[in-house]
Amino acid sequence: MLTRLHDMPYGAQITDGGVRFRLWAPGCKQVGLCLADGRTNEQHELILPMTPRAGGWFESTVAEAGTGMRYGFDVNGVRVPDPASRFNPDDVHGLSEVIDPSAFAWRDAKWRGRPWEETVIYELHVGTFSPEGTFNGVSQRLDYLVELGVTAIELMPVADFPGSRNWGYDGVLLYAPDSRYGRPEDLKELVQAAHERGIMVLLDVVYNHFGPEGNYLHLYAKEFFTERHHTPWGAAINFDGPASQEVRNFFIHNALYWLQEYHFDGLRLDAVHAIIDHSSPHILIEVAERVRAEVDAERHVHLILENDANNARYLTNGWYDAQWNDDIHHALHVLSTQECDGYYVDYADNPVRHLGRCLAEGFAYQGEISVYRDDAKRGETSIHLPPQAFISFLQSHDQAGNRAFGERISHIGEEALTHAAAAIYLLAPSIPMLFMGEEFAAKSPFLFFCDFGGDLREAVTQGRRREFARFAHFGQGMTETAIPDPNAVQTFLISKIDWGLLRDEAHLAWLEYYRNLMKLRSEIIVPRLRGMKGNSAHFEVFAPKCLRVRWQLGDDSTLRLLANFSDTNVAAPESAGQLVFASPGAIPTSSGTTKSILAKNILTPRSVVWMLEPAADKSKSSFT
Repeated sequence: MLTRLHDMPYGAQITDGGVRFRLWAPGCKQVGLCLADGRTNEQHELILPMTPRAGGWFESTVAEAGTGMRYGFDVNGVRVPDPASRFNPDDVHGLSEVIDPSAFAWRDAKWRGRPWEETVIYELHVGTFSPEGTFNGVSQRLDYLVELGVTAIELMPVADFPGSRNWGYDGVLLYAPDSRYGRPEDLKELVQAAHERGIMVLLDVVYNHFGPEGNYLHLYAKEFFTERHHTPWGAAINFDGPASQEVRNFFIHNALYWLQEYHFDGLRLDAVHAIIDHSSPHILIEVAERVRAEVDAERHVHLILENDANNARYLTNGWYDAQWNDDIHHALHVLSTQECDGYYVDYADNPVRHLGRCLAEGFAYQGEISVYRDDAKRGETSIHLPPQAFISFLQSHDQAGNRAFGERISHIGEEALTHAAAAIYLLAPSIPMLFMGEEFAAKSPFLFFCDFGGDLREAVTQGRRREFARFAHFGQGMTETAIPDPNAVQTFLISKIDWGLLRDEAHLAWLEYYRNLMKLRSEIIVPRLRGMKGNSAHFEVFAPKCLRVRWQLGDDSTLRLLANFSDTNVAAPESAGQLVFASPGAIPTSSGTTKSILAKNILTPRSVVWMLEPAADKSKSSFT
C-alpha cells in the first residue's frame, strides 16, 4: 500500500510508542495535554503535564493515544487546539483529532504532474462549486473539467476557518482541511481522482496573516507576530525578528506538508506583497528552495505567487514558476466594460497599450507611477521573463468578490467584447486561468461571505460596506447599506454555481465557445511553447483600440494576434500566416490555410484574429 507522510516537528505524530504531541509555547512555563476519546464521543477530558524542552518546546508521548482521539493543549488556563492540527472536526475552537496519514491508500504512484506549459488553470471555491459544497462534490465534476480542457484545478484556501462558510483567507489552522468540506481522506481522494484524469491540483495558501477569529497563538507564542511591521490585518507575522526561525519553519513545513502528504501539484501563495521580511534569504526564497530541494525531483511541482508589487525578482532562479498578472485582467476588464473607477483608473488612459505590454512583456507596470496607489511607483522590469511566467485571466475570486455585488464579467461586459477578451487570454502564450462558471456565463454572483461571531460579525459587515466609498456609483444615489451582508447565509447560498444553466442554449453556446478555444490551445499553441525565452515578443497599438502582437514561440514558429476593440472597421496591417482563430465579427474565410486572411485589409469591430507562421514557412515581415 502506497502511503505518504510529512514528518513534522510539532503536532501529533503517531510513533511505535503511541502518539507524540509537541507544541512550541515560549510564552508558557507549563503546558497541559488535553485528551478525550472522540471515537466514543466521550466528553471527559484528561489533562496530562507535558515535558518542557529547550527553546520553548513542550512534548509528551502517550502510549494509550491513537487515531481518532481528540486532543488540545492547556496554555495559561485556556484550552486551545493544536496550531498544526491535521483535522479539527468541531471547528477552530474545538479539540483537534489525531490523524494517521499512513491509513490512506494512494493509487497514483505513477503520477508525476504535468509540465508548466501545458497548464490551463480552473480556480474554484469548494463550498460554492457544487450543491454539496464538499471535496466529494468537486470530484463529481472532474470529468466535466477534462472535457472543458482544464489541466489544473486551483482550490481556494481550505485551511480550517471559523464558522460554516468563508472564502478561506481567514484560516487559522493551516494544516487542517476545513471540516465543512470533508475529512482529510476526502481531500486526498479528490487529489487522487484528479490525477487519474490527468488533472493537476494546486492549492491556495495564506502565509501573510491568520484570520481574526480562532487564532490562539498570541496566548502562548507571541513571537509569531511583530509590531515592527504592519499589514492590512495588523501586526505582521514575524519572519525576521527574534525567534523568527521557528515561525519560518512553521510555514516551510506547511508548504512541504501539502505537497508531500496530500500530493498537491503546486501552491499559490496569496498576497505575498504583505509578507515583510528584511532578512536574508527572504522567506519566499527559503520556502521555494526547500520545496525544490525536498520534494521528489521527478515530479512537476509548481509554485505561484500573487504579488501586487509586481516584483519580477522571484520569478527567476527556478524559485517560482509564475505570478498572477492582475495587470492583464485590469486592461481586459476596462476594454470589456469601460469601467474606470477604483483600481481600474490606472488602465483607463490606454487600456489597449496596457494589454499589449502585458502580452509581450509581462507586467503593464514595470516601475511606472500608479495613480490609484497615490502616485507610488509600482513594479519591476519583466520583459526578460518568458510569457509562461505570467498567469492571465478575465475573472477570479478577487475580481468578482471585490465588487460590492459580486458581478461576473458576463454580467457587466458587452458580450462581443468579452468573447474577444477570452479569445486573447486563452490563446496567448501566457498561462490562462478561468474562474469557476466563467466558461458558461454563470448567472450567480460571487459575493464576499463569512461566518464570524460576536462583535467581529458586525465589524466585518460595516467594514465591507465602507470599503466601496472610492467607487463612483456610491456617490450617485446608491448607499452602502445596499451591499449584501457578508455574514448572512443567503449571501453564501446565492454565490453557489447553478449547474442547471447548462440546459439553456445561450449558456451552452458560451461553453462551446470556451471549449473550442481550449481545444485550439491544446492542439496548436501548447506544443510550441516549450523553450520560449524572454524578449520574445513585440506589440504595437496600430489604431485607436487596435492591437497587434507577435511572438517567437519555442519551436521558432511565429504567433500573431490582431485585435480590434473599437466599434468601427479598421485598416489592418499586413500579417502573413495560417489562420488559427477568428472571432465573431472578423473577416470571413473559407479555410484555415490561407496565406493571408486580411486580403480586404479590413479588421471589423470587436474582432480577434490569431495566425501562426511555422518556422519553415517564415518570410520577412514589416512588423518586427
